[in-house]
Amino acid sequence: MAETFRIGLPLLEAAQAQKHVTVNDGLVRLDAIAGGAVTSLGANTPPGSPTDGEAHIVGTAPTGDWASQSNAVAIRSNGGWIFLAPWIGLTLTDAANGARVVYDGASWITGHVAGSAARAATQMRVVETELTIGSGATADTAPIIAANDVVIGVTARVLDPITGPTTWRLGVAGADDRYGSGLGIAAGSYALGVSSSPQAYYTDTPLRLTGEGGAFTGGRVMLAVHLMALVPPA
Repeated sequence: MAETFRIGLPLLEAAQAQKHVTVNDGLVRLDAIAGGAVTSLGANTPPGSPTDGEAHIVGTAPTGDWASQSNAVAIRSNGGWIFLAPWIGLTLTDAANGARVVYDGASWITGHVAGSAARAATQMRVVETELTIGSGATADTAPIIAANDVVIGVTARVLDPITGPTTWRLGVAGADDRYGSGLGIAAGSYALGVSSSPQAYYTDTPLRLTGEGGAFTGGRVMLAVHLMALVPPA
């Protein structure tokens, strides 16, 4: 069956029977792309209980109903799957984390903002983690900043009141106020820790919270690292 040049939408044939099947197939594909969001990114196994209208970006080693559809957009329709082959520049959103993903001709790049002919790329990403604070003078996340990330800033929101200190600092080991000090402890308090200049990290690095005026005894905080990362040429 003939298809359109860019998106691969099926075209009607002269005197074709069951025209609605072809038209509906094209509309389903357009609906998925115009909707702009995919339910998952990089999964190789189809979901167990999908609903019509779901779209997924298939991983690089797909199995089952997705076999041989590496990197395709899989769209659930009428109990089966329709596959849309991506093209360079196709941009979608990963609904799980709000990240923008772009196809560069060979792979999907999260946070893609600039690229080259050899598929070098610049990424802008936001990495989040929720930290439940225990007892102690400091509280560290798991390593949330990856080696070679360049951090633009760190933000935070207090979800449950922080108990123990009167205020707190946000940073990393050796620079525990890099992203803020004198921060509020009440639920809803927030931090906007803008780097004075982009800060490069060369090892995987956790964030550190430090109590001011007392040690921590509890609390819960959502933390977000706003960063830039580089992808070398392929």
